[in-house]
Amino acid sequence: MPSAADRLLPQPGRLRRGTRRPATPRAAQGKGATRRSASSVKEPRKPSVWWGRLLILTAVAIVGGVATRAYIALESLPVQRISVTGELEHTQAEAVQDMVQASLSGGFVNADLQRMRSQLESLPWIYQATVRRRWPSALEIHVVEQLPIARWGERGFLNHEGLVFHSDKAGDWDSLPLLSGPEGAAPALMARYLRLVELLAPLNLSVAQLSVDERGQIEAQLAGGLRLVIGSDDFFERMQRFAMIYRSQLATRVQEIERVDLRYATGVAVAFRDSSQVAGL
Repeated sequence: MPSAADRLLPQPGRLRRGTRRPATPRAAQGKGATRRSASSVKEPRKPSVWWGRLLILTAVAIVGGVATRAYIALESLPVQRISVTGELEHTQAEAVQDMVQASLSGGFVNADLQRMRSQLESLPWIYQATVRRRWPSALEIHVVEQLPIARWGERGFLNHEGLVFHSDKAGDWDSLPLLSGPEGAAPALMARYLRLVELLAPLNLSVAQLSVDERGQIEAQLAGGLRLVIGSDDFFERMQRFAMIYRSQLATRVQEIERVDLRYATGVAVAFRDSSQVAGL
C-alpha cells in the first residue's frame, strides 16, 4: 500500500482538483497552424489586363466587319417599286415615275429625295410633291396638283396663292376669269380678286376679268359686260359703296349700264350704254 507521503504527491499527467494547468502562450498555440495555412493555400492568378483588351478589340472588329458588309449590301440595293398617290387629273403617274428615274442611280439608300421633289414640282401641274423611302426597297410619292383659280395672260394660270404656272392645256380652262397685270403683280391681284368675289356674291354678280396697270389702277369687268373702275386706293370702301348703290338704284337697270366709276370720295359716276345718259349717284 502506498504511504501517506506518496498519496500527497500528484501523479504525473493528473491535476489535483482545483488546480489549473499553466496557460500556453497564444503565439505559441497558433504559430504552427498559421505557417501551415500560409504554405498550403495559394492565391488565384489574376487574368492579364492585355488579354481582356485583346478580347474587346476582337469583338469590336467582328461587329465592325458585319456592319460594313451590311451597309455595302444596303447601298447596292436597288429601288424595286415606286408608288404614286394623289388626285391626278392633269399628270400621269407614269410621267412621275419616269421623272425620278435619273435620281435612282445611287440605289435605294443613296437616292436623292430632295432632287426628286424639286424635279416633280417643276412639272406644270404639280403644286407639291412628297417623296419617302419605304423599307426595304420602295419609294412612295404623293402629289398635290395645282388648283387653277384664274387665267393669267395668254397661257398662264394662277393658283390659290397667286403663283403663276403655265400649261399647254389653256383651252380647257377658258371659263375661268382672266387676270392680267405687270410682272410681279399676280399675288396682290389674286388677293383683290378673291375679295371681289366675296363682295359681289351677295349681289349675284361674278367677275369675268380683273386687271391692274403700272400705276396700280384696278379695273374689273363683270359677267354681262358691266365694268367697274375701282382705282388704286380704298378698295374695300369703294366696293362697299358700289354694293349699297347697286342694291338701291342699279340692280333693275344693270343691262343698260356700261361702266361704274368708283374713284370718288363720295358717290359714283355711272355711264350707260346709251351714250347720251350719264348719271352721278
